[in-house]
Amino acid sequence: MGDFSKRSTETELMDDLSLNQTHLEKVLLDIDKANRFLNGNKLTIQAIHHLIRNKNLESYTILDMGCGNGEMLRTVVLWGRKHSIKLKCIGVDLNEKSLAIAREQSLDFPEIRYLKQDILELQPDELPCDILLCTLTMHHFRNEQIPQFLTQFSKLSRIGFIINDLERSTWAYQLFKLFSAIFMQTDIAKKDGLTSIQSAFRKDELIAFSKNLPKMQHFIHWKWAFRYVWVAQQKRPN
Repeated sequence: MGDFSKRSTETELMDDLSLNQTHLEKVLLDIDKANRFLNGNKLTIQAIHHLIRNKNLESYTILDMGCGNGEMLRTVVLWGRKHSIKLKCIGVDLNEKSLAIAREQSLDFPEIRYLKQDILELQPDELPCDILLCTLTMHHFRNEQIPQFLTQFSKLSRIGFIINDLERSTWAYQLFKLFSAIFMQTDIAKKDGLTSIQSAFRKDELIAFSKNLPKMQHFIHWKWAFRYVWVAQQKRPN
């Protein structure tokens, strides 16, 4: 089962850019199924509401870093439509195959556009947003890479950013093995899910990362099922 005292650096199979697009689509479908069943996307929606509840903007631009097949943004748009909140959404990913799937599945979502882009290469004025989302993506990166990502998140987001990622724990690992055996179809999703948990975070690690951004307010909370939701909000000037 491995050592849970520190983050694994094992590469996930779905990070292989040579993975067949048809197979990738099935893997992403499995991941979406797990997110819906475990209310992962709902947690991000709640965090967005937290960030905009005292704002009265005409519209909000939301950027999803590592958007995959766009499921998170489609969920956000449906929520916005339901509550008459005008949204402009941008999905960013490095995998053109994921983006092709996202575009195909988002034909009825004119609020969303997708870009192949390395977010670290962006200047703050190139792709500004009100809220930046990072869902189940940060655990793909090594500890030494994360501060650079977070600094970029803080520069790009006018209101704040939301990170929704996994807790590293033996309970999460064992329960995912049971869940994936029953509900998941693809071997890659089953294997990568376990790797993701081993690559995930403890709360003290997230708090340590947050200290690199003292100009933002940080709210880091554990949520069922074995998730951390980190809301970082730009501090208002005195």
